[in-house]
Amino acid sequence: MLKTLQIIALIQGVFVLSVLFINRKEYKKTTFWLLFGSLVSVLLYVAGDDDNNLFVQDADWFLFDSSLFVTFLFLFFRYYKNGKEKFSKLDYLFFLPNIIYFFIEALEIWMVAEKSIVEIFESIIELTFVAYLSLIIYSILTTRTKHWIIYFAIPIALIFALSSLDELLNVFITVELPFLNDQNFNTYLLLVVAFLFYFIAFKLLSKGKDVLPNVEIGKYKNSNLNPKLIEQYKADLVRSMEKDKLYLNNKLSIVDVSDKLNIPRQYISEVLNEHMNKSFQDFVNEYRVEEFVCRLKNDQNNHFTLLGIATDVGFNSKSSFNATFKKHKGLTPTQFKNSLS
Repeated sequence: MLKTLQIIALIQGVFVLSVLFINRKEYKKTTFWLLFGSLVSVLLYVAGDDDNNLFVQDADWFLFDSSLFVTFLFLFFRYYKNGKEKFSKLDYLFFLPNIIYFFIEALEIWMVAEKSIVEIFESIIELTFVAYLSLIIYSILTTRTKHWIIYFAIPIALIFALSSLDELLNVFITVELPFLNDQNFNTYLLLVVAFLFYFIAFKLLSKGKDVLPNVEIGKYKNSNLNPKLIEQYKADLVRSMEKDKLYLNNKLSIVDVSDKLNIPRQYISEVLNEHMNKSFQDFVNEYRVEEFVCRLKNDQNNHFTLLGIATDVGFNSKSSFNATFKKHKGLTPTQFKNSLS
């Protein structure tokens, strides 16, 4: 059964990678290469796993490890969520557990390190990958957003967590979980991987738009805006927030701003998206967050609840306020208030 699953996953994987690569120019570069790297690494795992090498029996290709797939998947979700176009050099640090894991595996193979010690370290490192997957799950559940990755993050996190528990039990009390020996671990993971490839293939063939974010090509190609108008509109938009405080209207829309400033709606979108690198909602919410902070620091508002102040500055729901505030400040409103004490 295991060999059959490997072959099915390999065929599906090669197909999916081929389709993605052919259409790569349609997708945002960073998220595309992170998902592509994740799928390549899982394909290598399927073909050259230590215990079930498809091509060379009993070969121990420790670099073809499932953990690399998890790190790529985590980074893919990270950049899918934050929308950044350029990969940050600091994010290479997320691959550090993989490097340590590979080093430990090399010690086990080439230097005949103490097996129990190696398994303890391996289990600890595996928990890092469980943490990566848990962060994905937590982010999706707490922000109540929909993302296809959660259907794979949950079972993979569970498999890795049980695998770590099994290894630790085996080392300390010589007990193994009967349903999670090495072969079962690989079978469970291969089932998830096979479904992952099938899911992505189905999405791509049905023109699913949510697998990868698309590049907005030529959106403002025929724009009549010149540099002078761009600067004028930027100044008008900023003034409408700083002086007129339009953001206090919790039903404010881009049409309202367009009517107020007598600027065509498409030009407002172009100036914000292309020349200020933010969406209309982010632009407005930045001012709401700063107004909230300003009022929070004012002792005259001590009798108001956090939600009361938030409503006053233009937010129309508790969930959107909490999510927006954390996005801009990196803390929840309550944590931020406590930090001022």
